[in-house]
Amino acid sequence: MSQPELYDDLAYSYDGSLEGLLSAIFAAYERHEHPRDIAPEGQVQLRLGQQLSFIPTDRSHALRVQRGLCGRCGEGAFNALKYAFLSDEPQAGTFIYEFVRYAMDSRAHSECSSCSHKNHCSGICTRRPSAHGIMSQITHPKVEPIFRLARAVDNERHHMLQFLRFEALEGNLWYARCNPKASVVPLIMDHFSGRFNTQSFIIHDEVHQMAGVYSGKDWYLVDLGRDSQSELNLPPKTAMEDLMAKSWRRFYRKVAVESRYNPELRRQFMPVRLWKNLTEMQVDLTESF
Repeated sequence: MSQPELYDDLAYSYDGSLEGLLSAIFAAYERHEHPRDIAPEGQVQLRLGQQLSFIPTDRSHALRVQRGLCGRCGEGAFNALKYAFLSDEPQAGTFIYEFVRYAMDSRAHSECSSCSHKNHCSGICTRRPSAHGIMSQITHPKVEPIFRLARAVDNERHHMLQFLRFEALEGNLWYARCNPKASVVPLIMDHFSGRFNTQSFIIHDEVHQMAGVYSGKDWYLVDLGRDSQSELNLPPKTAMEDLMAKSWRRFYRKVAVESRYNPELRRQFMPVRLWKNLTEMQVDLTESF
């Protein structure tokens, strides 16, 4: 039987960034500690008698954890970790820490039984690392949460690519609101900056108080929740915006096949929570049907 894991009666907190979480993971190894919980500062729910330790962000430590995981399990495993980090799961930091520890300590990615080199192996695997070894273990308690959260975040990313609607503002600026269930704006900025090319735009995540801003050359993120000075003072809509919105709603209604109307299926593929920011789902009583 495997021995039960021994946790230190500790909780780690960090600044809320991915680099901060990776720094906390590095600190656990460096201090030879095994914290039971890791969460952003201000969100830690301490257990009875548990001690809290804040871990400052150290970019060099974060990079060492990243390189170590990529070297062991490949970039696919680290990408899954990044997606899981962007979820709204309160225990995401703890799940990621346990996942990294399992991946690094147990060599979970190695499938030696099926390796063609096992008969003359030196004990150090030199094969190209892959995420398939560890990420395929979706029933393992250390891997399942990461797999589940990463898949949920990826689904939410696809929803934003499908259902983000922009409106034209004065000053040659385009603006879109969204209310995703995960902090996916960093995952969609490359896509839209490539599509818009030299056109400036802003994507405003109302849930996570974050804005992705593209200047026509580079994009960056603005944390509206942390910085009280960062507020979206937007210019008014262009004179043609209302006309274009009405035209789009009319087109949406006219191309619909009434005999195939299936509201349940529409709610399945177009979640109701997204409708408030969809131009075609807005009702204007002044429009003629």
